Amino acid sequence: MRTIAIDMDGVLADVYRQFIDMHFRDTGERLNLEELKGLTENEAFPYLYTHVNSKGFFKNAPLIPGAKKALENLNAKYRLFIVSAATEFPLSLTEKQAWLNLHFPFISWKQMVFCGSKEIIQTDIMIDDHFKNLDTFSGESYLFTQPHNALTSPGKHKRVHSWAEVENILLHHSYLSETE
Repeated sequence: MRTIAIDMDGVLADVYRQFIDMHFRDTGERLNLEELKGLTENEAFPYLYTHVNSKGFFKNAPLIPGAKKALENLNAKYRLFIVSAATEFPLSLTEKQAWLNLHFPFISWKQMVFCGSKEIIQTDIMIDDHFKNLDTFSGESYLFTQPHNALTSPGKHKRVHSWAEVENILLHHSYLSETE
């Protein structure tokens, strides 16, 4: 059975929505997702580090549409791992685990990988929204579209815009037959 590593923030957890909501709460300014395209997360969100270091940031992030259903389906066909570079933000470790337990009860603790750098990850497939993680990965890589990468060429990675698209690619019968 093939293995798949799936990033959490920006792929499963809608951290952009979380940043936008927290920015509005703190400043009264409503950021427009379209206007953030092409900006790094640091450029888009001036209070990024304040917010990610706030209690509840990771635990309360909304779910990206379609993620739960897609992961249930992928988990039945692949050895699936959630891989998150969580050690940079100390509060995130327990909050991310609690978030995963809440939204994905079918994912066991053995399928959760919290690390600093993803360079060590060696699965067959990786889905992530950051080039820094995909560029060092030697397997099949999928760039999940987020505003910070939306205007950049995916390069050697395959771009995916939604979980429906991921399911269509990775659960298509002929794809599975060719790769099993």
